[in-house]
Amino acid sequence: MAGVGSLVQVPFHGRAVRGWVLGATDDLPRRMLAVKKAVSPERIFDEELLGLARWVSERYVAPLAAVLGRLAPPRLAAEDGQDRGAPGAVRRPPPTPEVLASYRGGPDLLAAAGRGRFAPSVLRPAPEDEVVATVEVVAATLAAGRRAIVVVPEASPVPATAAALVGAFGDRVALYLGGSKRARYGMWLDIAGGRFDVVVGTRPAVFARIPSLATIVVSRESHPAHREDRAPYYHVRDVALARGRLAGLTVALSAICPSSEAAASGVLEVTPPGRRWVPVEVVRPGPEGRAPRLVQGLRTARRAFLFSPLPGYGMAAVCRTCGEPAACAACGGLLRSEEGRIRCVVCEAPGRCRNCGATTFGIRRGGQERVEEWAAGLGAAPVTRLGPEDLPRLPGDHEILVGGPDDVRDLGPGGLDLVAVLDADLAERRPGLAARERAVTTWMEAIAWARPGGRAIVQSTRPNDPAVQALVQGNPRRFHAEEARRRAEAGFPVGSAVFRVAGRTGVEAELDRFEPSALLVSALGEQTVCLLALDPRRVPEFGRAIRELAARDLVTRVEAEPHL
Repeated sequence: MAGVGSLVQVPFHGRAVRGWVLGATDDLPRRMLAVKKAVSPERIFDEELLGLARWVSERYVAPLAAVLGRLAPPRLAAEDGQDRGAPGAVRRPPPTPEVLASYRGGPDLLAAAGRGRFAPSVLRPAPEDEVVATVEVVAATLAAGRRAIVVVPEASPVPATAAALVGAFGDRVALYLGGSKRARYGMWLDIAGGRFDVVVGTRPAVFARIPSLATIVVSRESHPAHREDRAPYYHVRDVALARGRLAGLTVALSAICPSSEAAASGVLEVTPPGRRWVPVEVVRPGPEGRAPRLVQGLRTARRAFLFSPLPGYGMAAVCRTCGEPAACAACGGLLRSEEGRIRCVVCEAPGRCRNCGATTFGIRRGGQERVEEWAAGLGAAPVTRLGPEDLPRLPGDHEILVGGPDDVRDLGPGGLDLVAVLDADLAERRPGLAARERAVTTWMEAIAWARPGGRAIVQSTRPNDPAVQALVQGNPRRFHAEEARRRAEAGFPVGSAVFRVAGRTGVEAELDRFEPSALLVSALGEQTVCLLALDPRRVPEFGRAIRELAARDLVTRVEAEPHL
């Protein structure tokens, strides 16, 4: 029988369309057509998830139908009504919490898990505890007879956190990490049917319809992949906290370097009792990144990771034919030498001089390929560079690995002799309001791979910069304070609601009445594009106005929380 959350077919303007049942109402039109049939025996959502969907619709100014469409994977009729099998069994007894019991705030977090009330926290584990801390929170939840969701930022390679949960709880864990259409929908049905006690997955997992839910853990909360790039443009952190408030859940935002938003949330902080961070040496960059202390360390390290933020071998500096500064003939962008070819970093056109059309350039060396080259010449351990098609991994025994930002993943404790961050000063020149924060987060996650008795080296000309000091101290508190000040000065205070609105001329005047802390206006063809930051309390009013402006064809597109 159809009820709240049922997908049904109804007649509409002479054709059959699909819709969801949202509940009973007395507000009926004079002429009302009956529902033709229930499309599926499965209910996509319940009252709790409907309330969460309404919150997402309001907060991110998105149609409720679009949000409801994201609560489950695409339906596959052949999977409906199938016998989903019995719930899984534990392979071994759940671990007894030992690590978090010694943390500041740890006992409070463990006690809250499974209690059935809203209890948010920011968990900043020691590097070697990152995985086990999540396992212990989940174990405390299961011990109370309740269930948990763990949201991870990426699916490939399978995060160490996900693998550890499977190892601890066996068949009770659902890995909701993509796959075929049939596999995704089948797994969703199994979860909704109560076959699993723990759901581990990427962004969609935050909406998992799992009975007796008590805890949500957002792993590596500061990772940019927790922000959805398709409408509705939600952020997992905010959705998890909203679901916690609505349903009375424990929500743990876990990260070695939490986001500025998490740090400013004012919730319970769970941290190690003392310093649990490898000593970090700050050295001035040497030629092409070869600081003497780094070279010395590489000659004795058996396992090391060299973090280089730049791909390729170097940047084209000058045309060898005409002597003019190198620039792309197609768009004027910078030219990079990578994998033996020179291409534009903007439009990816083959490298040709903008002035004379020549294809030979003088190269200013610097990048992952060049780092691989000079590190291999030191005569130490063999050097491997992770290419764009390589799966991120930790160095093997007696190996030096060269990688970039995309290679820093949840791979578990590294146990490395040496981790080096090259070209740290480049973070200052990266565009984007959050570029520095993304850099610091990646640096800290990479340095966390060093074993407790190992070494970490950061090459920078600004040793007292708050970003560099976050690495030295193993604590981003000073950096977050500086970020809050910098963002406030830019008009985008931490915690503000940010929207990008496209529309016709005059839309900026309509938006200005909401008193945004920032309103940036630009032209894109015949459209006006506005970027604005609002007090979150004004978002409901803003959303209603946007819908009215869209009905008047003054607004054509709204994007919430754009990457800045």
